Amino acid sequence: MRSIQDAFPLLQSPKKIFITTHHKPDGDAIGSMLGLYHYLIKKGHWVTPVSPGEIPEFLEWIPGVNKMLNYEAQPKEALLALKEAEIIFCLDFNDNSRTKHLETHLDAATQPKILIDHHLFPKPYWDYGMSIPAKSSTCEMVYDFINLCNDNDLIDTDIAECLYTGVMTDTGSFRFPVTSASVHSMIANLMNHGLQHSKIHEHIYDSWGENRMRFLGYVLTEKMEVFSKYHSALITLSKKDMGTFNVQSGDSEGVVNYPLSIKNIRFATLITERNDEVKLSFRSKGDFDVSAFSRSYFEGGGHFNASGGRSKTSFKETIANFKKILSDIHPQ
Repeated sequence: MRSIQDAFPLLQSPKKIFITTHHKPDGDAIGSMLGLYHYLIKKGHWVTPVSPGEIPEFLEWIPGVNKMLNYEAQPKEALLALKEAEIIFCLDFNDNSRTKHLETHLDAATQPKILIDHHLFPKPYWDYGMSIPAKSSTCEMVYDFINLCNDNDLIDTDIAECLYTGVMTDTGSFRFPVTSASVHSMIANLMNHGLQHSKIHEHIYDSWGENRMRFLGYVLTEKMEVFSKYHSALITLSKKDMGTFNVQSGDSEGVVNYPLSIKNIRFATLITERNDEVKLSFRSKGDFDVSAFSRSYFEGGGHFNASGGRSKTSFKETIANFKKILSDIHPQ
């Protein structure tokens, strides 16, 4: 993969550009995609942002979301945009499999592909890109990309709101170790461009429905197990649990982080039963590498303190297997 600066000549004249991100997108995925969308539009390009699937309800306010296609709901329109594109941007994923049903179409696409991502071990798909795991978020990297193009003056409130969303959510509201001095400098610059940060926080964290709040209470009371001698906690959510509260896409976002608020808990896991797979989310504090853990045991990966994986066994078997692994490795 060549440096992203080597792709700058491709962007000197207006192009048709296709932007996508990973399936089950979070704040960083949608924020980076739409932040880049607004920037490229201002540069005179024709841009189509495509999410591989539905986005969470709590992100539906983001500027530009009405311009985005949902591949699962609008496959013909999305594939036409991909076919007509002259350049493809891939954001916040390191493997085309993360795009689910879009994977085969991206594999077959012959247009120049540009990666902007902060996950470990990117696959060798892309012609150009930035892959920097030390970065807090892909939104921070889109901000860096804009500055590499000497276009900081083009940042407006729409771009600022998109990029702030991803940085805020991926840093746990700026408390995770990846919150570097450059992140705070970025936020100061976005505020100088008109960002009202408290509004974004309210959209993300203070707009829950009553049902979601009651769901969280149920999860923490009934579905959380604490393993004090392993400094670990586990939350398990079956399809029945989700159905009881009519849980929508995104309602379980962030649930895995709550056990880390318990004193001496350094490793938290969420196991969720879905129609087509069992999904696992891992979070840690300190020096426990959940990225290595997920790669070793659950076909996953991600970041040092935040990663995910999947299991091909049943929900109950996955829980039993996880508990056995936990007792074998005995996290400290």
